[in-house]
Amino acid sequence: MTTPTLYKVLGTKGQSIHGGDAEWALPNGKPGKWMPKIESPSCCSRGYHLVELFSLPDWLRAGCTIYVAEGKGPKDSDNSGKTAFSQARLIRQLHISERDLRLFAADCAEHVLPIFLKIRPDDDRPAKAIAAARAFARGEISPAAGAAAWAAAGDAAGDAAWAAAGDAAWAAAGAAAGDAAGDAAWDAAWAAERQWQSQTLLGYLEDSP
Repeated sequence: MTTPTLYKVLGTKGQSIHGGDAEWALPNGKPGKWMPKIESPSCCSRGYHLVELFSLPDWLRAGCTIYVAEGKGPKDSDNSGKTAFSQARLIRQLHISERDLRLFAADCAEHVLPIFLKIRPDDDRPAKAIAAARAFARGEISPAAGAAAWAAAGDAAGDAAWAAAGDAAWAAAGAAAGDAAGDAAWDAAWAAERQWQSQTLLGYLEDSP
């Protein structure tokens, strides 16, 4: 079985930003040094946490840095695509610009927009927010105009989108065949969306010079 590529998301200086205070040894033409050994790694508790591609979008934030990484020794995994290792190191840095990060976020929102429109076909607020996000990322509108456009779309649109997505999923699956089938359909749809997001993100990532 092929070993999946693992990733680590850090701050701009190689510092942990999702818990802990580790400062990682950065790669420089060759992999960084192995981090000191941690006994009895446990997900979300102890160890050096690396993630698979399908869960990488969950860990991104503005100003982050992304690395291909590897782990060794005892490990503990969960079903979210995360593994805590006793030791880990960074192999090489990947790059995604702030512009592309914003465009990726717009891609993800646009991909689920049809679900929202099936429930609320006359509500154009999410579409306007996506358009504003793309325009701001491309430098076509000012930060102030971008913020104003996003505010006009409103948090209500986001709340409505979540509600619509949930209603659509349960109506399509749960009501038809019972709770167990509904749960399975929901999980399958969620897994498919995560797969789409990760493959789309991969298209934006580049090796850093």
